[in-house]
Amino acid sequence: MRDFKKLEVWKKAHNLNLFVYKNLLHKFPKSENYDLLSQTKRAAYSIPLNIVEGSGRFTEKDFAHFLDIALGSAHELEYCCLLCKDLDYIDEELYKITNQLINEVKAMLIGLLKTIRK
Repeated sequence: MRDFKKLEVWKKAHNLNLFVYKNLLHKFPKSENYDLLSQTKRAAYSIPLNIVEGSGRFTEKDFAHFLDIALGSAHELEYCCLLCKDLDYIDEELYKITNQLINEVKAMLIGLLKTIRK
């Protein structure tokens, strides 16, 4: 079992989640409250939540499984943000910043997965 708070990837994912909550979600129109906004929110918090859940498991295989799920959620969030930009809910600059943060988390997850699976 690991202390998730000591994992750099969790810290980065947590900060990404905070960024999404503080900078993106309020830009959605009310008509998206139960659709794209909800999906974006769930994808954002699913990343750190799955890292936390996996870190509480006893085997490397189980940990890797939850990191895979976190990576899938990062890809989902990436698309949600692209769609938000294309629907003009967020501007190009906010999209670029958010996408950069997502890519950093994805790279860290992939790196950790490669290390675990060696």
